[in-house]
Amino acid sequence: MSVDLASAVAAPKSDPVSLHVKAGMTVIVTDTDGAWRMADVIWVDGSAKNPKVPTLFQVADVDTVVINWVKADLVTHIVPRV
Repeated sequence: MSVDLASAVAAPKSDPVSLHVKAGMTVIVTDTDGAWRMADVIWVDGSAKNPKVPTLFQVADVDTVVINWVKADLVTHIVPRV
């Protein structure tokens, strides 16, 4: 009798984009209403429990140059350098 054990094992999920973001990178920030904007990362702030895991990013909007803090889960893409 053959037993299929593959269905019981969940496929590993890829790392969230926010784990790879560093200061100096340009990212896409998607707001909760679906609007997106491009921003330059100024500072990466880690959590209190694990400082290596980013939770907040201080970013400067590319169009308006407004500086603000965004949650790490709102960063959806990293813009590659040209």
